[in-house]
Amino acid sequence: MKPFIVHTGKVAGLDRANVDTDQIIPKQFLKRIERTGFGQFLFYDWRYRADGAQNEEFELNQPVNQGASILVARENFGCGSSREHAPWALLDYGFEVIIAPSFADIFHQNCLKNGMLPIALSDEDVTVLLKKAEQEDFTITVDLAKQIITDGAEFVRTFKVDPHWKRMLLEGLDEIGYTLSFDEDIVAYEAT
Repeated sequence: MKPFIVHTGKVAGLDRANVDTDQIIPKQFLKRIERTGFGQFLFYDWRYRADGAQNEEFELNQPVNQGASILVARENFGCGSSREHAPWALLDYGFEVIIAPSFADIFHQNCLKNGMLPIALSDEDVTVLLKKAEQEDFTITVDLAKQIITDGAEFVRTFKVDPHWKRMLLEGLDEIGYTLSFDEDIVAYEAT
C-alpha cells in the first residue's frame, strides 16, 4: 500500500444515511478474484437506471462531483454485510477518504486494512461539508499525521484515529507488511 500522510482532494457529497455495502457494490459484481475493477460498479443501482442509462439525478453523476477523492455521507455508512469489496470499489473509483458521523465496524476496519481513511465527524460538521460540497471544486486537506481536516478557510477540525492504524497508514503497511517489520525479532526467535 502507498503511505497516507496528507491528502488534498475534491469533496463529493452523498447526503444519505445507512448506506449499506450492497448499495456500495451490489452482489452480482462480486465475481472478480482481484481487488481492482470494482469502481465501475460502485453504487451501481443508484448510478444507473434499469435500462443501463446513467441516472443523472444520482449525486455522484452530477458534474460538481466528478473527480472527487473524498466522500462525505451521513451516519452508519458501510452497514450491512461485511464484504471487503465495498472499500475496494470505493478505492477503485478514486476515493481515499470517507467522512461520516459513524461507520459500521467491519466496514471501518476493511477501509483501514486497504489504505483508505474513514473519519468520523459530528452530524453538524458533516452537514457543513455536504453544503460546501455543492460548490464547484470544493476541496479539503486531510493531514493524518496532525489529525486535522481543513478547507484552507474557516473549516478546521481535528479527528480521532486509532494509533495502530495511524502508524499503518502513515507507513503504508498492510498486516503482512506490519508483521515483516518485526523481521529481526522473528529471525532471532527462530534461531533459539
